[in-house]
Amino acid sequence: MDDLQTFVSLLEREGQLARVRVEVDPELEITEIATRVVKEQGPALLFERVKGSAFPLAINILGSEKRVELALGRHPQQVGEELRRLIEAAMPPRPKRLIEEWRTVGRVLSMPPKRVKRAACQDVEEAPDLARLPALKCWPKDAGRFLTCGMVVTHDPDTDARNLGIYRMQVVGPDQVLMHWQIQKGGGFHYWKAEQQGKALAVAVVIGGHPILYIAAVAPLPEGIDELAFAGFLFGKRVPLVYGKTKVTAVPADAEIVLEGIVAPDERMPEGPFGDHFGHYSHPAPFPVLWIQTMTRRASPVYLAAVVGKPPQEDRYIGDAVQEMLLPMIRLIHPELRDIWAYYEAGFHSLAVASVHNRFGKEGMKTALGLLGTGQMSLTKCLVLVDADVDARNFTQVLLAIRDHFDPSEDFLLLPGVPFDTLDFTSFTLSLGSKMVLDATRKSPASSAPKVMVTEAQVKSLHSRITRARLIEDTLLAVQVVGEGREVIKTLVKVPALAGVPLIAAVSDDVNLDDRENLLWGIFTRFDPARDILFTSSTMNEAWPVYRGCLGIDATFKTGYPDPVVMDLDIIKRVDTRWHQYWTV
Repeated sequence: MDDLQTFVSLLEREGQLARVRVEVDPELEITEIATRVVKEQGPALLFERVKGSAFPLAINILGSEKRVELALGRHPQQVGEELRRLIEAAMPPRPKRLIEEWRTVGRVLSMPPKRVKRAACQDVEEAPDLARLPALKCWPKDAGRFLTCGMVVTHDPDTDARNLGIYRMQVVGPDQVLMHWQIQKGGGFHYWKAEQQGKALAVAVVIGGHPILYIAAVAPLPEGIDELAFAGFLFGKRVPLVYGKTKVTAVPADAEIVLEGIVAPDERMPEGPFGDHFGHYSHPAPFPVLWIQTMTRRASPVYLAAVVGKPPQEDRYIGDAVQEMLLPMIRLIHPELRDIWAYYEAGFHSLAVASVHNRFGKEGMKTALGLLGTGQMSLTKCLVLVDADVDARNFTQVLLAIRDHFDPSEDFLLLPGVPFDTLDFTSFTLSLGSKMVLDATRKSPASSAPKVMVTEAQVKSLHSRITRARLIEDTLLAVQVVGEGREVIKTLVKVPALAGVPLIAAVSDDVNLDDRENLLWGIFTRFDPARDILFTSSTMNEAWPVYRGCLGIDATFKTGYPDPVVMDLDIIKRVDTRWHQYWTV
């Protein structure tokens, strides 16, 4: 049997699990424990006694590269290689190659899910009462408790194509949750179509299953591709499904808990705030209501949860694994692409770097426009292009490429008024904002920036609100300022002594300039390109602007931004006091 509980047992045998046997509170306390363990690169956690619930809670089960490999049975790069070899053998079909790849072909044959009549997830059927679940309140200003690991099964009202996705759900009643369907999400597309037809959408929420199902649900597969079929490929065996009690949809038979219900058309309730993976609270907004009709579960289920917030969190390892696996599929569309990497430090969608082979002038920019129009890549806010010999995953190398090859008059592209990650608050307009592309690939002749000779004291003297400054790789000057930073940036981009600095970013005082992880978070989650970018100068050349000099970014915290997530001091003190108790056998 391939399920959550067998995986938890595997983690325990591998020394990758810690059991917490004392009672813990799902309101804030579990979050504080889990976030500390993730930062320490610690084990998965199984909380055996959760206040107010009879069900144990598992968390951080994929919070390391090792645990992701245990879930997949191999490194994510190997999955990507399997996909690449399969594509090469099948385009055009070459029988000899297909025979050589018989193991991978066997995985393809395992993709269609299979139907079963009996399932562990239906050992118990009962009236829905979400108060019995150990749903977390993750952060102090969250609107309430949320289901954070619910895998949502929906079907296209016209084609019956299935989608499995993970969306947060705010608990608002014993049989009601709010569906946080963002743009570019398969379940949201299905609901949109059903609502256009005046129909309710049948929904099943699966809580707990083998983590391969979780990985498949997170993966940004092309629209219409069945995530359960992809899970079968990853497993190398067909995923067993059982019809739900409402007989509308089928669900993974080895799940822990299943909620079945409907989302009615034209019904919304305010959802949020919620501390999301950008490290800030998302503003309240209206989202659809799921009315749960029945709940089934194992006789002794394990509830699966996750915490998101300021990085690092568990989603770092899941997101990085998915990138490794899907890169060959992206290369199929963009053969000039060597690598693309979205940075977890910036919430994945805020910063991505693509390394490309420029086979003709500005081919990289063509690649950028293609990527920014493809699936969830279309939500990327900042895309940097570098040459194929630059490691897109090494931000130091990326900065050096910007230093040596980025000229804003030729290499900067601003796209205003385009789709934006629903969780990104910086444009002040839900799901709409702007994007920018920086082309840091080599040109002929190569540019050469003058050596910058400036001290922190000299930078601080340039504006009274600068409290700290750090120049990184002669490329990025990060300044910590008091209050909003637009006037500071306006000053700095025109200072002759800083003319050789390609990038200048102003950040708030809660950002640590000496911590790369925190600095990338503090810059890229807090600016909208169209609103917050300034250059030394800009002129109009016929119908388009030409930018010159330094690229300045006002990434300070601004009036109207939601608060960053910060744990309550009383909870921190409680966890400090109890820390040794959690690990006592």
